Amino acid sequence: MYNILISFALAALVGSILFWGFSVPSGYAVLAASVVFVAAFFVLSRVFVKKLTAIMAEAERELQANRTDRAIKVLEKGLSYRHWQLYVASQIQSQMGMIYYIKRDFAEAFEHLKKGISRNWAAMGMLAICYMKRSKPKEMKKTFEKAVALTKNEPLLWNLYAFCMDKIGEHQQAVEIMERGLKKTSRDEKLEANLDALREGRRMKMENYGPLWYQFHLEKPGELFKMQVRSMQGRRKMVRR
Repeated sequence: MYNILISFALAALVGSILFWGFSVPSGYAVLAASVVFVAAFFVLSRVFVKKLTAIMAEAERELQANRTDRAIKVLEKGLSYRHWQLYVASQIQSQMGMIYYIKRDFAEAFEHLKKGISRNWAAMGMLAICYMKRSKPKEMKKTFEKAVALTKNEPLLWNLYAFCMDKIGEHQQAVEIMERGLKKTSRDEKLEANLDALREGRRMKMENYGPLWYQFHLEKPGELFKMQVRSMQGRRKMVRR
């Protein structure tokens, strides 16, 4: 990454000048070089983070205005910084993949989600579903396991994992996954209710998670949910007036 290389080059330059030019003892020269490296890396990272934050904020505004294509173009600009800082490209790829997924462009979403960051649990969930739809249960399970290892306390992620396992006929594994999730999420009520439903052979009530659940496109919103969304949109219009 460029910021690491630049910081290292500055540190090496300062250390060399002190040691060879001013005959400073090697220990002090190395110490000074280390300070320069940390300071340079910190400053460069701050500058870069501000630029990336501005790009993400612009993309968010485009999404809120329902201009998804423009949001993707904004995020593509951010990829120009991929060589400057670790994990930048994977973060942006996750965001782009999620946008394509929500648009139901699953083929394009899959290509971006594969390059995404593992700490974005929603993106990882979408990637796992893509594997499920491609009849690749091993890859699906591997992706979910990576996601829950990094985001242990997200109830919806455990529910999503179990829902998909149950969907491919692995009912007992789905129950075991929910039991694991219950321990990790401080006995989340919705998770506990869905675990009981699985044990009794009933349908998991995923609609309780609202829009967060429906973004995965595994179930269609019920009429009640649609009415609630329309009601919320109506209230927003009244507030604007």
